[in-house]
Amino acid sequence: MKTSKYPICKRYEGNPILTGKDFPAEADIKTVFNSGIVKYNGIYMMVCRVENSALFDQFWVAESKDSYHFKPRPKPIDMPYDDPDFKEYAGSMIYDPRVTKIGNAYYIIHAAHSGHTCRLSLVKTEDFKKFKWMGFISETDNRNGVLFPEKINGLYARLDRPNTGSDTGDIWVSYSPDLIFWGKSKCVFRNWQGIRWAWAKIGPGAVPIKTTEGWLIIFHGVRWQGKAHFVYQLGVCILDLNDPSKVKAMAEEAILIPEEQYELVGQTPSVVFTCGAVAEDNGEVKIYYGGADTVQCLATTSIERLIDACYAGKRYHRRRR
Repeated sequence: MKTSKYPICKRYEGNPILTGKDFPAEADIKTVFNSGIVKYNGIYMMVCRVENSALFDQFWVAESKDSYHFKPRPKPIDMPYDDPDFKEYAGSMIYDPRVTKIGNAYYIIHAAHSGHTCRLSLVKTEDFKKFKWMGFISETDNRNGVLFPEKINGLYARLDRPNTGSDTGDIWVSYSPDLIFWGKSKCVFRNWQGIRWAWAKIGPGAVPIKTTEGWLIIFHGVRWQGKAHFVYQLGVCILDLNDPSKVKAMAEEAILIPEEQYELVGQTPSVVFTCGAVAEDNGEVKIYYGGADTVQCLATTSIERLIDACYAGKRYHRRRR
């Protein structure tokens, strides 16, 4: 494995950690990528995005005791495909789940695409056995929704990316009293604001990580290579704990870029894309990411290294306590 010139994140030597071949053969799964993850009773629960040869999307739970070796369950999550509303507005295209623990419940925000364009949809579970669809929680043309793990000023909070009529949307924060109705929206930052490696588009990635410096946000940013080739990379920033519309610091460089064969070659070449990360008690951060929209991968770093990266440039200065 070659050494990246961006040493903030270290790729797991056993990448990819999941491929389509790891799922039951009768399911005909070809790809697994852009999966959410959370720890549940000491077990790493990954909610995988999988596709079969007909490009039918499903969510499939895979479990791990050590965070590296995952075993998919025998069957996928039973989504409400027969529900008239879900069928009309989601069709068969659901993708990019993010999983957030709030209290004793686990919430999965995911994108649902149909003839009405993309919307955000919400699923709730308390035991990863029974899953309840709570409905759609955004208007059309919105994706990359991710919940904060606690209320902020008495309200639930989420990051998302409303496209606002184009495919170059910005990252926004919104608030809700009940996880269903959302408002008080503010733009957090735009793709051209100090992100010279992500001028095409940006979007929230993993669930925000609470630190003493603020909310640590791992996001994706996209640039063009040539005229028609998108390159997806990962970046990191810090948002204010009490007002996450305020950016306290942001890394000037991408923290993970497509370099390995499994990131460069696949359904969509040149992609690293995260929907989930786990912050361990020792400060280590495991970033689970999709490679080339084909396989599921893992990279490791630490909270301190991510924070240092945000303050490494000349634009932001860290206040020492």
